Amino acid sequence: MIRHLVLFKLNEGVERDDPRVVAGVEAFRALGDQIEELRFWECAWNISDRPVAYDFAINSAVEDTAALQRYLEHPAHQAGVAAWREFATWVIADYAF
Repeated sequence: MIRHLVLFKLNEGVERDDPRVVAGVEAFRALGDQIEELRFWECAWNISDRPVAYDFAINSAVEDTAALQRYLEHPAHQAGVAAWREFATWVIADYAF
């Protein structure tokens, strides 16, 4: 199995209630039901107010690197990424478990 973690940081001046952000969150929340490669899917806002904290997180799992690639290329994932690109940056970690 491959764990796929993504941490998002909203751009300066962008708030959680920005309509673009709201739509982006809805798009990502729906992915768990739209992409068959996903074996585990959760995403949520960070509850920590520490300065080093990111704002939003995705924690997911797929069977293998081929499934990860299919997930990354899926049109629903690509649409979500395009939306988030407008208002956030992110870091990613993929690892076997």
